[in-house]
Amino acid sequence: MRLNRMLLATPLVLVALVIQVSVLARLHLPGAVPDLVLLTVVGLALVYGHVGGSLVGFGAGLLSDLAPPADHAAGRYALVLCVIGYLAGLAKPESGRLKSASGPMVVVVAAAIGSTLLYAGVGALVGDTAARHVGLPSLLFTAALYDLLLAPFVVPGIMALARRTENDPLAEANSAKAADVSSGWLSSGTGLRIGSQRSGLRVRAAKARVARAGRIKGVKRL
Repeated sequence: MRLNRMLLATPLVLVALVIQVSVLARLHLPGAVPDLVLLTVVGLALVYGHVGGSLVGFGAGLLSDLAPPADHAAGRYALVLCVIGYLAGLAKPESGRLKSASGPMVVVVAAAIGSTLLYAGVGALVGDTAARHVGLPSLLFTAALYDLLLAPFVVPGIMALARRTENDPLAEANSAKAADVSSGWLSSGTGLRIGSQRSGLRVRAAKARVARAGRIKGVKRL
């Protein structure tokens, strides 16, 4: 794994873990807990690919296993996030640019459900039956719902940071065109096209300036 990736992934995972443990875990929401660490791994995997995603996932999962209050065997969540990071990295587009928000949203839902199933499955192998008492269907539904609601505010920003540290020319092109996946993601639920609206406003403003200049010239000629 390259140094620039480690320098970005390490603080992002640490910040996500601190917020996860100190804030999100104390909300006492019904069912599962919003998994900010999982979303961080997914966002980085969509830029780094399956190899980088698996390495980031393993490191993030191991830190989560060791962070208090850990109530499970060390290495359990590291295995889960390693698999999730690998699979999420396979969804990285060949061109490096995501044309719509539907792809990342599907990846987030699949990662939330897959991580819950893997965590419960590994727990069943080691004798942990907590998922049965809580109710696996409710855990799956709430995990997917919470992560999907939190994802638009986390994943696009992480992907943008990862692209900049990768020296990806698409990052500069996307920022110049103001049509990156973050704007598409946040506007996908409303049907608004932010980039096209801005370009349309620029065209109308240019036409208005041309028309105003024509009127001024006509007045001077009179």
